[in-house]
Amino acid sequence: MNLPSSFGRVPLVLTALTLLGACSASQQTTESTTPPADRTVATGGSAARNTAAGQAQTKNGLTLTPFNDSPKFPTAQMQLLSPPAGSTVASGEVPFSYQITNFALTKMTGGQHMAEMANSMKGQHIHNIVDDQPYSAHYDLQFKKPIADGQHVVLSFLSRSYHESLKHLGAYDLRVITVGTPPSGTPPLAFDTKAPHLFYSRPKDTYAGADAKKIMLDFYLVNTTLAADGNKVRATINGTEFMLDQWLPYQMEGLPAGTATIKLELIDAAGQLVPGPYNSVTRSITVQP
Repeated sequence: MNLPSSFGRVPLVLTALTLLGACSASQQTTESTTPPADRTVATGGSAARNTAAGQAQTKNGLTLTPFNDSPKFPTAQMQLLSPPAGSTVASGEVPFSYQITNFALTKMTGGQHMAEMANSMKGQHIHNIVDDQPYSAHYDLQFKKPIADGQHVVLSFLSRSYHESLKHLGAYDLRVITVGTPPSGTPPLAFDTKAPHLFYSRPKDTYAGADAKKIMLDFYLVNTTLAADGNKVRATINGTEFMLDQWLPYQMEGLPAGTATIKLELIDAAGQLVPGPYNSVTRSITVQP
């Protein structure tokens, strides 16, 4: 693992339809495509860039272009019903159950970027990240996921069909759970859910053909914003460094065939790594002609 859209000036008033775990995708409410006036602030972006995504950066043949013209779902809400935060669940496959309103799982997002970047043919979905591992994509409100015994951080968020995350409050959940009995001698997990955190989302796995021309870079931030004079994300792609001061998805162009390495770091205004267990992460993907 990215849509221009025309928007009305007056936000639509939506009636939220509560979904239980047994609901089918067809029972989910139709999502809004009207952007809230304060979306940039709500998503942690630079407040001065409410309508313009900013300039592309080109270095060493690589280009990163931010975009913010995807279909908007400002009233989409997601709740993780189980497992409860701080709970202990049985070893093995952990059952997850969600409630979602104003966002339809399995529906195609539509728009320009869906055709430009790798897109899931199963439609919109939930990204579920355990600790600093690659996410798993889920298209149902209930599923089971194998997780090793021990304490774990679980981040869930709503995703467009081409894997771009929804970044507003209410579209994600972050919690700590314990699975089974932690291995003997394992120290308690020191994770502050209220501290600034960075989680890697995309790109992931292999990109080939047309999907390899424009590859989306997307990450998830919790309890922090980005700004030119504040926290930033340092993206090092095949050894080339880019400074990102907006929480937006980016199209990457110019990646050569072969293995590409992407390192993301949440840094402060002085360029120092912000403390946190997942605030520096490195992943590799494969780019095929």
